[in-house]
Amino acid sequence: MAANDFRAPRLFLDHPLSVGAGSDLDRRGAHYLVNVLRLRAGDEILVFNGRDGEWRARLVSSGPKRWRLEFGEQTRSQTPASDLRYLFVPLKQARLDYMIQKAVEMGVGRITPVLSDFGQVRKVNPERLRANAIEAAEQCGLLALPGIDAVEPLGRVLDRWPDDNPDRRLLFCDEAAGETDPLSILSQLAGAQLAVLVGPEGGFSDEERRRLRSASWSTAVPLGPRILRADTAAIAALAIVQAVIGDWRRRAPASGD
Repeated sequence: MAANDFRAPRLFLDHPLSVGAGSDLDRRGAHYLVNVLRLRAGDEILVFNGRDGEWRARLVSSGPKRWRLEFGEQTRSQTPASDLRYLFVPLKQARLDYMIQKAVEMGVGRITPVLSDFGQVRKVNPERLRANAIEAAEQCGLLALPGIDAVEPLGRVLDRWPDDNPDRRLLFCDEAAGETDPLSILSQLAGAQLAVLVGPEGGFSDEERRRLRSASWSTAVPLGPRILRADTAAIAALAIVQAVIGDWRRRAPASGD
């Protein structure tokens, strides 16, 4: 796979990408390229749609205040979405925006908002979640976008867990966990398919914690001696998972490489 080109602007397009094809820009795309980035006709950018890889595209004027992208060659082939799943209790909007962007940057492949007993926010705008995921992918050279689930009560999600893979383990961040070292816990789960659950600012209720601790597929993971805000806990948990048993680990070369 070609190396990322971090100098060229990147834009997500919900449009098929192929050699010789093109796409008229919507208002958001045209404003971003022409007014924010100050690009002009003939300038090149990179585009992706989460399905067809990354392509080089040329900006073309198609009329007064109308712009179009014409696609050239493919610069990178499509990569699959990460298998790592992230469940969270919604936060207030500004912090939620930040948390979603960082979760995508940390390699999450599926995002699941859940409602818990102590959560303060009860509604989630799925289009805003998607917009934040796209923004993170644009800025960080990602090709795959995470799936985004509809918000549901945590209990309902646990009722049918695991709904996508019978071997998936759920790691829930628990400030009341008896252990203090998350590394020793995670090292025992190397090779497992994982989901990470971060609760609200007030933590899980006694009933939620009892249910999570009693499930055979669930593991409580501490995040050290300090109480963290939910958005900070999310980044810390995902970083630890990726560093200990995730895609931050150096892959051994295959035989003959």
